[in-house]
Amino acid sequence: MKLVHVVPHIDQEAAGPSYSVPRLCQSLSACGNEVELTCLAARGEIPGVTLDLHSQWPILGRFAVSTSLTRALGRKARVVDVVHNHSLWSMVNVAAGWVVPGRRAKLVTSPRGTLSAWALGRNKILKSWLWPLQRRVLARADMLHATSDVELQEIRAQGFTAPVVVVPNGIDLPDMSLASVREKGGVRTLLYLGRIHPIKGLDRLLSAWAQLQGQGRHPQWRLVIAGKGEAAHVQDVQALAARLGVQRVEFPGPLYGEAKAQAYFAAEIFVLPTHSENFGMVVAEALAHGCPAVVSRGAPWPGLVTEGCGWWVENSVETLVTGLDAAMQLPPDQLTAMGLCGRAWMEREFGWTAIGQKMDAAYHWLLTGGELPAWVRMER
Repeated sequence: MKLVHVVPHIDQEAAGPSYSVPRLCQSLSACGNEVELTCLAARGEIPGVTLDLHSQWPILGRFAVSTSLTRALGRKARVVDVVHNHSLWSMVNVAAGWVVPGRRAKLVTSPRGTLSAWALGRNKILKSWLWPLQRRVLARADMLHATSDVELQEIRAQGFTAPVVVVPNGIDLPDMSLASVREKGGVRTLLYLGRIHPIKGLDRLLSAWAQLQGQGRHPQWRLVIAGKGEAAHVQDVQALAARLGVQRVEFPGPLYGEAKAQAYFAAEIFVLPTHSENFGMVVAEALAHGCPAVVSRGAPWPGLVTEGCGWWVENSVETLVTGLDAAMQLPPDQLTAMGLCGRAWMEREFGWTAIGQKMDAAYHWLLTGGELPAWVRMER
């Protein structure tokens, strides 16, 4: 098959799509497909994938307007088999819904978390103006892609009836021999790593940490909040920490590459107190590094409980306090065992080879029919 994937930008290392979309393209290439990724900015070449970069207008930058990309997409839709559009709320994504339908290519769209109630509630006025344009890329898609059953429900709640392929993001497993040795009998680490953004619920995390501190709980633990965000919000989060008077909280900034891996390896528990995630790539990363996780129900990770590798808690300060307290009471060897359960789960169900094969099978079904793959859901 000839496949074209479309995404606005993949040049930010901390952003989930910057990792997951290129790796999905590579896994589809490994299945024998001819794959091209069309976007406005990338960090570098992608082995096995043709990269087609376009410039965007120097004005209205947040809308990612690119007439050259739109024209190119129209040409490609006449000759390829599938155009797979990732995300919403940019004109790159709008273009796919306008120039692909009615041509040779089938259109697949991945909302990637943009249809959650929390996400739709942000910038409501702007989104109300853009929604008629964005809706087209969903309503005219031949198939939609959800990374979890939660996102499938969000798609159906908006009234979209196209088949939905439910395939999670994959994860590359790090070499565990590279793990740093955690300090015996010393400071223990609770880690948040990701964007510093209002959606991530860091205000709740700091409030929970302040309550635990006020109760005199877990003085041997520190909280590390690593990541980057808009300067104003980063300052707000740090100012909140100061107002709450919390201790043993560190803000090392963004971590990449080896420094990021070592942060996961050094942590005994990972925490994600998010309001909304379609997947939560950082949870998969933490588990792949053998680190159990405490995650709010704003992210679709019930398997943390069933797989014995973490806690899935209600999205409030009180339940976060309870979950963190339970986790930090456990001895290091029990947390290590839980982390290894999580890594085994990632290896078993989230390897990129299996992810690519599932998406490949869904494309083939879309193009030629036949037996419906178990991971493609039809409206009931």
